[in-house]
Amino acid sequence: MMRRLSGILIGGSSHVGKTTLARRLAEALGWNMVSTDSLARHPGRPWPSVRQPVAEYYARLSPETIYWFLRVHHENMWPGIRRIIEEELQAGRPFVFEGSALRPESIAPLVSEAIAGVFLHADNDFLQERMQSEAGYRQAGEADRRVMDSFIERSLRDNSEMRADAEKHGLRMVDVADAGAVTGLFDELVPGA
Repeated sequence: MMRRLSGILIGGSSHVGKTTLARRLAEALGWNMVSTDSLARHPGRPWPSVRQPVAEYYARLSPETIYWFLRVHHENMWPGIRRIIEEELQAGRPFVFEGSALRPESIAPLVSEAIAGVFLHADNDFLQERMQSEAGYRQAGEADRRVMDSFIERSLRDNSEMRADAEKHGLRMVDVADAGAVTGLFDELVPGA
């Protein structure tokens, strides 16, 4: 028997398909969709064109600092995200919430009979190819590639660390390189789809 859900939380690093899956689920279920991208901005992907402030961010900072800023940004967002989740639950509005700021250590305590939590991931080679393809990496100039490389390095590190945290916290994990696994998750969460 399928449990009665009030919310679905989808976490994962950049380019794993969180937004695509969340939109499909929200549309199929008739639920509200919330993306952490709409709540706060952080220097994200430096494409389709490399904007000067984003280029400076990735060019001037060390890989460790870039990743540290990402983690701090997510930690700073969490109280607001938690408040939105609580408001949606109290109002009885079912939701699909997605974003990189939904880190495993934050969402694991919320997973229950009423809230599903899932972590999307892929191996780094798959994600690197996906990001380079979307960025037009092979056609980009050397300076733009260096900026893209910094973003990709940050994202791959985040993917690896979030995957380890998801395993540690016992979250459901889905490898997005396996189309059948993503379809299976969708079918499980949308009965009769």
